[in-house]
Amino acid sequence: MTATAVRETEPAQRQPAAPAAQSSPLARGRKRLFWPFIAPALVLYVVFYILPTLATAWISLNKWAGAGPMEFAGLDNYRRLLLDPVFQGSFANTLTILFAVGGATFALSFLLTMILRDMAGRKAVRAIIFFPNIISGIVLSILWGFLFQAEGVVNQALRAFGMDNPPNWLGTENLFSVIMIGLVWVQTGFFTTILMAAVDRIPKDLYEVCDLEGANAWQRFRHVTLPLMWDVVGVCAVLWSISAIKIFEFIYAFAGAAGQLPPTKVWNTALYAYAEAFASGVPKYGSAAATGMVMLALVGVLVVLLRRMFRRDTVQF
Repeated sequence: MTATAVRETEPAQRQPAAPAAQSSPLARGRKRLFWPFIAPALVLYVVFYILPTLATAWISLNKWAGAGPMEFAGLDNYRRLLLDPVFQGSFANTLTILFAVGGATFALSFLLTMILRDMAGRKAVRAIIFFPNIISGIVLSILWGFLFQAEGVVNQALRAFGMDNPPNWLGTENLFSVIMIGLVWVQTGFFTTILMAAVDRIPKDLYEVCDLEGANAWQRFRHVTLPLMWDVVGVCAVLWSISAIKIFEFIYAFAGAAGQLPPTKVWNTALYAYAEAFASGVPKYGSAAATGMVMLALVGVLVVLLRRMFRRDTVQF
């Protein structure tokens, strides 16, 4: 090989040098500013989230009435939860809200998104269906109670359609079903608004191609809309899972009487924890803290599973 050929091939054999930008004054300045900017948020997160969580985990291992010394109990609080039929029913209600109410909410949200996508005045409709989310949950639960009471709007409408003996919606046998319907009503507008924002990003020419190919509404949704909003659907699923497990005020205000808790048949884990800490004769903060840790573990498992289920490569459009 000639000297000229060696000189021509030599640059290709050299290892690429580190980018100059990594050692530039701007890069060094950014590194110096990283901790000053992140430290305040990190301190707040540790003080208001990490430390309370660790304290709750410690309390869950003790018997404590909220005052006086703690008595270490190990896992006894967790064993009592597993054997308590009220907790078992509360946990089952939590899962029912999570999956049944969540499934109905997302089905209606998808349907409304498809209906409102090309509808005139969709911004006004979006504001109307989002309205329940700007009102306090207690106010909404009181309104829901007025609608379903014996002489409420729902029963009057049923009588107008010929039903002489409408159901006792506020009876124990129907109470949890009415609560789930109310939760669907409250949550649907929120997730519809998010999904519609995702649909607005999809180029309209894709739908024009679907029309030219003769695709029906279901095919457009399955092959165009859903794939291009899949990441947003995953975020909505995580948000719903977190909020569903800690629902409290709607059930408490709707099903409870003045100074009384709702019937145990409609309790979820949040209400169970509240009852253990504040509504029993002797406060059981250890049991309430154990319930909170179970809720936290459930949220963690669901978030991990949902993130894995909705993981995929980003779609560029």
